[in-house]
Amino acid sequence: MKVEQIYTGCLAEAAYYIESDGEAAIIDPLRETKPYLDKLREEGAELKYIFETHFHADFVSGHIDLAKKTGATIVYGPKAETAFDKHMATDGEEIKLGKLTIKVLHTPGHTPESTTFLLIDEKGKEHSIFTGDTLFIGDVGRPDLAQKTGEVTTEDLAGWLFDSLREKIMTLPDEVIVYPGHGAGSACGKNMSDETWDTLGNQKKTNYALRADMTKEEFIKELTAGLMPPPQYFAANAKMNKAGYASFDQVLETGAVALDPASFEEVVEQHEALVLDTRSEAAFRESHIPNSIFIGIDGNFAPWVGALVGDLQQPIVFLAEAGREEEVVTRLARVGYDNTLGFLNGGIDAWKAAGKETDSVEAVTAEEYAKRLAAGEVPTTLDVRKPTEFLSQHVTTARNFPLDYINKNMNRLERSETYYLHCLGGYRSLITASILKARGFHNLVDIIGGWRAIEASEAPVTDYACPSTLSQDTIDEAINAVA
Repeated sequence: MKVEQIYTGCLAEAAYYIESDGEAAIIDPLRETKPYLDKLREEGAELKYIFETHFHADFVSGHIDLAKKTGATIVYGPKAETAFDKHMATDGEEIKLGKLTIKVLHTPGHTPESTTFLLIDEKGKEHSIFTGDTLFIGDVGRPDLAQKTGEVTTEDLAGWLFDSLREKIMTLPDEVIVYPGHGAGSACGKNMSDETWDTLGNQKKTNYALRADMTKEEFIKELTAGLMPPPQYFAANAKMNKAGYASFDQVLETGAVALDPASFEEVVEQHEALVLDTRSEAAFRESHIPNSIFIGIDGNFAPWVGALVGDLQQPIVFLAEAGREEEVVTRLARVGYDNTLGFLNGGIDAWKAAGKETDSVEAVTAEEYAKRLAAGEVPTTLDVRKPTEFLSQHVTTARNFPLDYINKNMNRLERSETYYLHCLGGYRSLITASILKARGFHNLVDIIGGWRAIEASEAPVTDYACPSTLSQDTIDEAINAVA
């Protein structure tokens, strides 16, 4: 028996490879199929099944392309209606894989069709559960992504999840291994651990949602409190996973096209394409194409594209470090952005050599920022972190302006005013600066190193408040003010 977790850090997503006696299954694959096909060839195994724990909202799964290329059967649990062929398993159904058995446990709550797959080994022992977004390490899935007005509420789904956990999962042996669909950093939960697997017994001791003395009412209240609105692309990705999508191979072929500066500019004009700069923070700050948007490939690239670019059909051209062009197209396609039309061959150097205009972002160190603040030379500081980060501790005169909701709140800013921007480390503030500059805000100063550098400077800051000690009313009030 072989069980392998295939973890993708930028999405905090875990897919799984299971093999027995030459037969293999993959659970919750990402969009690109090559890594899975390469794995199958290396192992000399035949892919029999592609198990999907639910309709993913935070990424586009590779189930359809992978099934077409291998002949494997796509398996969902109950209530999973799709526009493509699949096997919709019944609750309690057992599916054989070599000498193993995979038992279907319908665990609705995160979504109505959410299903946990229980792996039973060659000796008939319950070995592990693949929980998708039903149970995470330290948390459980948010219950607000599949609500239907007038039919199913967030509270209904939370109640279902309470029952699923206690009737289907917590009754399993403590030594069963929990393999979740996500780790820390995913927007599918609130308090996920950095660990990517654990034993069920340990989760019963440490996961707040599995407290033995917890009532359903307490569970619903705790689970639904303080939920940030989901990123706008979630609904679109879920729809793609239900209805189907374009071949990833075609998306890659169309998107990874090298364009000289003149052709690049022509595509932008003809297609009203978004110019996405995926290089490093330092490179973008120093020199970039005017009106381009920075979202660096080495940060949480795909989730931020999904949160900030409202139309999945938006034509996109991009700049990337040499050799990383296919990676950019791949990571865009993972969250449903399939309309990439090429990249600038030769990058910013080629753009400059062609005599094209460039722009830059003014920046200061945290020490210089503190000096200017003390001298009264900083009109407004925008802290672009999340409300809970801001509440925990912030510069005394700062204003919370979360990047997550920049498109909604931009009308609260004045183009004539000067804004100093910071986040935790510098990634989000530079994204914010690029978006604001593209919308006509040019009096911007980025604070290098973000909050980590500011708290080590002489800038005046509020007393620290541990996020776990903040009242729910305080958190909800802060979220409602910006979301």
